[in-house]
Amino acid sequence: MRYYEYRHVVSFQETNLVGNVYFTNHLAWQGRCRELFLRDHAPEVIAELSRGLSLATVSCACEYFAELAAFDEVVVRMRLAELVQNRMRLVFEYWRGKELVARGEQQIACMRRAGEKLLPAPVPPTLRAALAAYAE
Repeated sequence: MRYYEYRHVVSFQETNLVGNVYFTNHLAWQGRCRELFLRDHAPEVIAELSRGLSLATVSCACEYFAELAAFDEVVVRMRLAELVQNRMRLVFEYWRGKELVARGEQQIACMRRAGEKLLPAPVPPTLRAALAAYAE
C-alpha cells in the first residue's frame, strides 16, 4: 500500500506541562499533511481555493497508542480510504520509527461557495487523480 508521508520533529511548544505531546497537535499534523499533499500533487486545487472551492472537514478523529515527546521524529502517513461523490475519507498513521503511535481519519467534503452558502461540488479531477495513487 502506498502512503503520502509528512515527516515531523516534535517541538517543545507542542508538549504540555507533563512533557508529552498535547493531543490536539495530532489533528494539526493531519491538516499539515493534507496541505503538503495538495502542494506536492494537486497545486491546481490550491488555486481553486481562492476561486470558491472549499475542502470542508466534516469530521476528524485520532486514536492514541503511545505518547510522543519533544524532539521525537514522527512520520505521518496519509492514504485515501474512500471517495464517494463529493466526499473523501483520509486515514492517517503516525509512526515513531517502527512503532505505530496513533491512527486517525478525516472526512472532507468538496464544496463551492455560492454567495453566503456552501454547495456540494465534485472532487476536482486533478485531486481525484492525485488521491487515486494513494488509495487502499
